[in-house]
Amino acid sequence: MDKVDVFTIGFTKSNAENFFERLLKAGVKKVVDVRLHNTSQLAGFAKADDLVYFLKKLGGIQYVHQPLLAPTDNILKAYKKEKGDWSVYQGRFLDLMSERKIERRLKPEMLEGACLLCSEATPHNCHRRLVCEYLNDKWGQPLEVKHL
Repeated sequence: MDKVDVFTIGFTKSNAENFFERLLKAGVKKVVDVRLHNTSQLAGFAKADDLVYFLKKLGGIQYVHQPLLAPTDNILKAYKKEKGDWSVYQGRFLDLMSERKIERRLKPEMLEGACLLCSEATPHNCHRRLVCEYLNDKWGQPLEVKHL
């Protein structure tokens, strides 16, 4: 199988100009929003309705909200609001992806030129990185992941 270029990006600690320029420079064709809730007032320019408009207007970039690739409210709350341990969060989220069988519901080519979006500024403690690693493990490493 050929390599599939997939990107990830977070919007916190970034202004709109920097965020959209990173997407445009990378040649992103589709943003796959992997947040459970994509309408938070804290999201600023990354609220779903605004994001759809900006992506299309600035770069002809498609937008898709994919909660299948998001943690549940319970998993998110235990980590974020209750200041949970990253390794526990990671294990619970990996188990959730396995239960959902996301590797069967998606295909590598569906992610060609796509960018997984969530709020975390960096991929280190972020579920978007876990999604890519999980899928690469299940699919035999076809994803060439670049964190923007």
